[in-house]
Amino acid sequence: MATYAVGDIQGCLDEFLELLELIQFDKAKDKIWLTGDLVNRGPNSLETLREIKAMGQSVISVLGNHDLYLIALTRVPDIFSQYKHTLHDILSSNDKEELVDWLRSFPLLHYDKKLNFALVHAGIYPTWDLAEALTYSEEVTNMLKDESEIDSFLRELYGDNPLKWKPTLTGIERLRFITNSFTRMRYCHQNHSLDLREKKHPRHASPNLVPWFAAPFRRKTKVSVVFGHWSSLTLNDAHKRKHRVFPTDTGAVWKGTLTALRIDDLKYFTTIPRSKKNFSANN
Repeated sequence: MATYAVGDIQGCLDEFLELLELIQFDKAKDKIWLTGDLVNRGPNSLETLREIKAMGQSVISVLGNHDLYLIALTRVPDIFSQYKHTLHDILSSNDKEELVDWLRSFPLLHYDKKLNFALVHAGIYPTWDLAEALTYSEEVTNMLKDESEIDSFLRELYGDNPLKWKPTLTGIERLRFITNSFTRMRYCHQNHSLDLREKKHPRHASPNLVPWFAAPFRRKTKVSVVFGHWSSLTLNDAHKRKHRVFPTDTGAVWKGTLTALRIDDLKYFTTIPRSKKNFSANN
């Protein structure tokens, strides 16, 4: 039995199936963890959701920002009239409601005590400990599951502020900060506030910014974290291992690769880049 954490699929079904074959995934005994962003921008969002849903209990997934966008698009579509997306196949499908209701049950954070690993899309805000983070994740999950609250929550969710956590935050400001931290965060400022715009590798980012996992004010933890969202990061180096963090997004949707981390021995598996496949086919 093995547990594999897979980075952002974003509708790249062919790459996902290729990766499952590469790791010789056995549905009867193995587990797949998904870091979220299952849909959008890639060519097969609908079939990707159907494939993953059909995998049943062998899959655990958290929500990414694109998954939340899909949920919002089906519930309060009028707030996104000017946004472009590649989710039309899902929106016009007969099983749209079934798929979206299934997504609504996903948490923002998953923790496996036996493996001592946390699964999240973007990261865990540096000043939160695990117990706090799990509690905050549940606050958002409860809103997504509540039929009487979800639409008003989604209407007010989108925005950057507040950028700094205070335990006294309440209402939509509290929920927005929690959601942005788990699904959009990459960098923080030294004053503990989020920077939700910078996407570059740390070597090329402003020296005033620090990756969430390397923040000097991050709570000390023995919990390892696997995450997606940040395709410009390199996969495996001593710096990130020192912080017990393991990125998995290698830009499949940008003609890169799809990557899995085998949690049991921390070995990475990566598909062949689409650009190399095209070169081989033409030569």
